[in-house]
Amino acid sequence: MEFSTLRLKHLEIILSQLSPHPNPNPQLEEYTIDSKSAKNLIYIAEFVHEDIYNKKVVDLGCGTGQLSIAAALFGASLVVGVDINKENISLARDNTKTVGVTVEYVVGDIESISGRFDTTITNPPFGCWNRGADVSFLKKAIEISDVVYSLHKRSASNRKFLSRTIASLGGELDEIHEMDITIPHTFTFHRKKKYNVSGDLYRTITTS
Repeated sequence: MEFSTLRLKHLEIILSQLSPHPNPNPQLEEYTIDSKSAKNLIYIAEFVHEDIYNKKVVDLGCGTGQLSIAAALFGASLVVGVDINKENISLARDNTKTVGVTVEYVVGDIESISGRFDTTITNPPFGCWNRGADVSFLKKAIEISDVVYSLHKRSASNRKFLSRTIASLGGELDEIHEMDITIPHTFTFHRKKKYNVSGDLYRTITTS
């Protein structure tokens, strides 16, 4: 299935109009991914690798549904979004209804998800508050899907660590795409209107 450049721009506009986190929890690192980064992630997954259209997709830590909704708009046969924060799921359902697509949402920890999916998409906690949180998401993603797209903070040491970790979990690191993520003023301790974070999008293939 082909989408024009205008369609991609339209996707970014749709995502930018979704309601954000109602009451984000800093300890859960509930930073809403910006619409441009969400669009770019889905673009790479679908246009470069054809991992969205007609695929079963799960969004781990779906927040208010940006990536889930984007996957549904790009023709996934099934999209499941899971988040531990019931307020996020409530708003994700509202956002999904507004856009007019179908996503199955689950309130719960990522361990509540079972079965098999073609593709996992996830913007996990970077592990700044809870060390190893990102690894937990990777472990679950590799366990339940054939291909994983996950966002992580960019650094040479983190790339080395995650490359080793992915291999130990039964995955094969296929590609890393550099992505500059914009985080808006979210918490009371933020002093700027927005923050630019250097991120990496990892594409991992399950080998076990």
